[in-house]
Amino acid sequence: MTVSLLELGIEKLREEELEEARAIQSMMLPREPLRAGAVRISHAFQPVAAVGGDFLDYFEMSDGSVGLYLGDVSGKGLAAAMYAALAVGTLRGVHKTNQPPSTVLASLNRRLLVRGVPRRYSAAQYAVFDPRTAEMQITSAGMPGPFYLSAEGCRVLQIPGIPPGLFPEAEYETATLTLQPGDSLLFCTDGITDAFNIRDESFGISRVQALCEHAVRIPPSELLRRIFAAVATFTQHRDQHDDIAAVVFHYGLLTTHDRA
Repeated sequence: MTVSLLELGIEKLREEELEEARAIQSMMLPREPLRAGAVRISHAFQPVAAVGGDFLDYFEMSDGSVGLYLGDVSGKGLAAAMYAALAVGTLRGVHKTNQPPSTVLASLNRRLLVRGVPRRYSAAQYAVFDPRTAEMQITSAGMPGPFYLSAEGCRVLQIPGIPPGLFPEAEYETATLTLQPGDSLLFCTDGITDAFNIRDESFGISRVQALCEHAVRIPPSELLRRIFAAVATFTQHRDQHDDIAAVVFHYGLLTTHDRA
């Protein structure tokens, strides 16, 4: 089949646009791990296409608290990436105002509904850690976990919530944890838990929990490496079907090299 010069030109333009979209999306991700006092945070992100619908960020706030969020919009590809940019822009407008996580996700819900896009919504988690009290407040809406790693092992936190962008009457709960030195939390999108192998088995929450059970008090970057490697091994010979993103928050001294 003969390919016309026009078709080649259109294809080249699409590739250039995707490359530019990829560059813009990478700018919305943290440039490096965060170190703030006894807090260490790292992330990993692997889109299924050139660009994806998962998003995340972490940051210090004016009162000394540390915040983070992670999200997963419906759909894939460029359209999902554009909606993710809308969600990130909304969150960045409120995330440093020191509002409780439940209030932040309620604001995200309202603003996504005002700028509603058919069949689009965004699961999300938002957390704030206060180093003065060692308390972490977490609100979750349609996301797996998070996973709480402590000296007692790994516990999956059950925090109900409707993904923002679906219903105006949605309400959000906040779970509060008092962390001990050495504790960590893993926040991840369902691209990890819903990864499938060639037998149509999902990676599942239990496998993530098992990995975390044996990874208490290791650097965040190492925990992320182990999880992404385990998912890659599990899904061998099957194409990735969803974006994968994760954030690890660690509080206190590490028992191995003190790195992110």
